[in-house]
Amino acid sequence: MAKLYFHYSTMNAGKSTLLLQASFNYRERGMATYLLTARFDDRAGEGRIASRAGLSEAADLFTPGEDLFAKLEARIERGRVDCVFIDEAQFLEKEQVWQLARAVDDLGVPVMCYGLRVDFQGELFPGSAALLALADEMREARTICHCGKKATMVVRQDADGNVLTDGAQVQIGGNETYVSLCRRHWREATGDKA
Repeated sequence: MAKLYFHYSTMNAGKSTLLLQASFNYRERGMATYLLTARFDDRAGEGRIASRAGLSEAADLFTPGEDLFAKLEARIERGRVDCVFIDEAQFLEKEQVWQLARAVDDLGVPVMCYGLRVDFQGELFPGSAALLALADEMREARTICHCGKKATMVVRQDADGNVLTDGAQVQIGGNETYVSLCRRHWREATGDKA
């Protein structure tokens, strides 16, 4: 039975590595996978999912306002799809998460979404909020704070390493921009701005 999955965490927990490994496992067993990532996140190159561990694979792109049910239906009509994998799922819109849920229910294809739960201000991303509400199964990928506790939050830093507490919710970046922390150290770093 197909399900909608949400694998979530903070930055640098290995979400893309987990996605690429799971896709590889499907393909190794003769199954077909369909990979999607957000169009505007081109750190690994347009249409690529890459991990810090060095794994990389081509992916189709999703954009705001795009009908993902229609996209998956069209892809399935072109050839078998045993599982759909979506990276950067926090950038999905609420309606797109509903479209993915419909694809699971009506097309019978499992959809595995991987993304951040909260932004640098401790707020849920819209896509993550919808996935937390609609996913059949949720799994947390874990990473640790510098103190050794589980990291559940992330801070955004400027080029000089100063913590930023204001700005747009979405700013693409990696280790140079974001640091994962436990809640206590996030509160200290942000001046308890929650």
